[in-house]
Amino acid sequence: MPTTRRTARTLAVVGGGVIGLAVARRAAQDGWQTRVHRAEQRGASWVAGGMLAPHSEGWPGEERLLRLGLESLELWHRGFLDGLPPEVVTARQSLVVAVDRADAADLRTVGEWLSGQGHPVTLTNSARDIEPLLAQGIRHGFAADTELAVDNRAVVDALAAHCERLGVQWAPPVDDLAHLDADTVVIANGIDAPALWPGLPVRPVKGEVLRLRWRRGCVPVPQRVIRARVHGRQVYLVPRADGVVVGATQYEHGRDTAPAVAGVRELLDDACAVVPALGEYEFAECAAGLRPMTADNLPLVGRLDERTLVAAGHGRSGFLLAPWTAEAIAAELRGAPLPDTDELEVAR
Repeated sequence: MPTTRRTARTLAVVGGGVIGLAVARRAAQDGWQTRVHRAEQRGASWVAGGMLAPHSEGWPGEERLLRLGLESLELWHRGFLDGLPPEVVTARQSLVVAVDRADAADLRTVGEWLSGQGHPVTLTNSARDIEPLLAQGIRHGFAADTELAVDNRAVVDALAAHCERLGVQWAPPVDDLAHLDADTVVIANGIDAPALWPGLPVRPVKGEVLRLRWRRGCVPVPQRVIRARVHGRQVYLVPRADGVVVGATQYEHGRDTAPAVAGVRELLDDACAVVPALGEYEFAECAAGLRPMTADNLPLVGRLDERTLVAAGHGRSGFLLAPWTAEAIAAELRGAPLPDTDELEVAR
């Protein structure tokens, strides 16, 4: 849990998404005079699905990402939600299902890998007993009972409000670290991090997300996250108070954020293949965001020089890893880095 200490030191956090806000809140709780430099336009955090799903998003070869995700999920359960309204949590279980035989084989691969990491999951051949809204014929899956989903927009707004209560100040974005009047700087502005520190290996990866709104007479909103493999593609359905978030495609188109017909059609087809009743919901919103990805899918969290730290490159795991990132930066600021943070050697 955060421990307040008095200090006159100042901290500038560049970036007002979930990572920047989580870092700023944690630093303010430790007594830092904190200022967040953020843009008016919304970034990737506003488009995210909000899944906190290290098990169901895991894949062989990403053992370290799984470990960090599990540590951060525990922080969500143990205190990161303190100061946030309880309704930001929209689901408390994930169900991963397969549509065809090849998809079921992929699920077995993940299940065996998780067991090998000491996190066994129990595969089921009766997925519709867990989630009756699933399409006829979907039988194979596994449940991850400790995983959560949050309303991403509500979390961002609530973190900002908590920061204000802690005395965090707001300022416009910057394009040069030399312009920042602060003892210490944290770069937490996602895909724009390399503009402040050339050489940071962060690139934008586009992903479309849909919002479907419940209408009177429709089947109820699912009570858990449903992740599915549909003929080799992945789709997720995340509950919200008023409907479901559907996502997400993933491809590299530079900084293009225009939703593409093919991507939207694919998401709708796959979502309705998993839960046919979603076809009766209202099509409320379509948006595309840019995930800040790294080559190995691991975030860049640590110290760049005596004055500068980085918290960027979280890819698809920004909301999941926000608590761990905040704790890692707080530890670095105290001079006691966490064991899982790397020495970052990025040429400038």
